[in-house]
Amino acid sequence: MPDHSPYAARLREIADALDAEFQPTDDALTPHPDTLNVVKDRHTKRGQLNHAVPEVLQFQRRIRRCNADTDIPHGDIVTLALDAWLRAKGYPPDLRPLGTEVP
Repeated sequence: MPDHSPYAARLREIADALDAEFQPTDDALTPHPDTLNVVKDRHTKRGQLNHAVPEVLQFQRRIRRCNADTDIPHGDIVTLALDAWLRAKGYPPDLRPLGTEVP
């Protein structure tokens, strides 16, 4: 019988790595811990995100109201909402610093 121990060890490593990954909650809108860390760091470089959106959805009014109720900055509200939606659709960010290579 062939020795499969190297493969079994590798499968255990992969299983451990998968267990260590973020486990999504039942609520897809719960902010990801990595996103919260980025938002909390006020030294994070920020850029403008300007897109035409339907006025009837009243995003500006709703964001201002959310800000007034929660003291979460407008940009952070947009960041958390858009990040949650994109992650739920299968588009997580690559949070490696610019200029780093994948081995």
